[in-house]
Amino acid sequence: MTPKEVIKLAKDREAKLVDVKFCDFLGTWQHYSMPLAELTEDVFEEGMGFDGSSIRGWKSIESSDMLLIFDPKTAMIDPFSTNTSLSIVASVVDPITRDPYSRDPRNIAAKAEAYLKSTGIADTAYFGPEPEFFVFDDVRFDQTSNSAYHFIDSSEAVWNTGREEYPNLGNKLRHKEGYFPVRPQDQQTDLRNEMILVMGECGIKVEREHHEVATAGQAEIDVRFDSLLRMGDIVMLYKYIVKNVARKYNKTVTFMPKPLFNDNGSGMHTHQSLWKGDKPLFAGSKYAGLSDLGLYYIGGILKHARSIAAFTNPTNNSYKRLTPGFEAPVNLAYSSRNRSASIRIPTYSPSPKAKRIEFRSPDPAANPYIAFSAMLMAGLDGIQNKIHPGEPLDKNIYELPPEELASVPSMPASLQEACDELEKDHEFLLKGDVFTKDVVEAWVKRKRDEFDQIRLRPHPYEFFMYYDV
Repeated sequence: MTPKEVIKLAKDREAKLVDVKFCDFLGTWQHYSMPLAELTEDVFEEGMGFDGSSIRGWKSIESSDMLLIFDPKTAMIDPFSTNTSLSIVASVVDPITRDPYSRDPRNIAAKAEAYLKSTGIADTAYFGPEPEFFVFDDVRFDQTSNSAYHFIDSSEAVWNTGREEYPNLGNKLRHKEGYFPVRPQDQQTDLRNEMILVMGECGIKVEREHHEVATAGQAEIDVRFDSLLRMGDIVMLYKYIVKNVARKYNKTVTFMPKPLFNDNGSGMHTHQSLWKGDKPLFAGSKYAGLSDLGLYYIGGILKHARSIAAFTNPTNNSYKRLTPGFEAPVNLAYSSRNRSASIRIPTYSPSPKAKRIEFRSPDPAANPYIAFSAMLMAGLDGIQNKIHPGEPLDKNIYELPPEELASVPSMPASLQEACDELEKDHEFLLKGDVFTKDVVEAWVKRKRDEFDQIRLRPHPYEFFMYYDV
């Protein structure tokens, strides 16, 4: 849409307000609202000012003035506003130079797309993430100098088989038995159905929804692939819709990767492919129907996976998911159909247009713009340097003997280790000024601070283990 068409849409739908959304450094939407009368065609060109020092990981107070530039292609009617509101997503620029702000995630994604085209390798990078999440009925947590706890609950969780519910009708899901049950075991079908209907109304192309493996309301909604920047916008809108529909049902959603002990965590398996015009570049006659270019892309991801983990698995909690035995692939290998490998080549369709790779290690705590950009840059480095991924590993990696497993590299074991890897290996990210040294340094500093916040606090289970020493 053009700015004029956006204003017409708002007037035709009798919108009273404009809700402006933008993504902060870590991957959370921020917003403000204004009367519709303030939205003019000039605003699309001139932008609107805000205080960048109040946003996590951005400007310091002495250089805090920033501008938001609205993207008319993102305009829609917000599905959750009491008063009809036009929703629009913005990018951030410097008010003096008008240059895109280097730490704005949308700008990083836009630069990644521009760099891809500049290489001549491809025109478009398509991404198809599969964010998983949990729907809970109750969540409580606190941390003080002398106490720490968290408590979550779900009406369908296995731990409630003995709860008095007047009556308790059973139908609880056992650990790791939540994949594809029907009603009444799946108690959230109507909830997820409403989520996908709202997504459709907002322009998101949904492929399917279903219950996921874990007990206590784990879910997945799969959306149709799209270009990198557009998919970043879609993931942000996806989270917004999921959380607000859940709230309507008096439930709460978390994309935290590992909220439950001893059950599956939530991943964000990310399908990706490169195209030039109408030609899919990953299709060929090599292993699993891949081209040499597709194999080199895999080689780049595997080479740099430990460093981009700081972006694709960006929380302390991420590394509680990345443990063997819970379908979270920690081993850096590739294979056709094998879900224990970190990169899988799906074989659902023989069509060259369906040829893609699936990187299974990322989780939905990631900032999608930054994570997708980092994956693309790693894959492009593999193509540019013809990094072959070696032989595929078509075995259940979790059952390999120790001597064979020792030769398979793995994802970092902690956020601190991921930061160490990013500091050592990030030159490939700087090509085309997609990532800047400032972005890498600011990210590492923020994530090391997060690591310390956990490292410095006693854990409740430590009292069980060590109180009697």
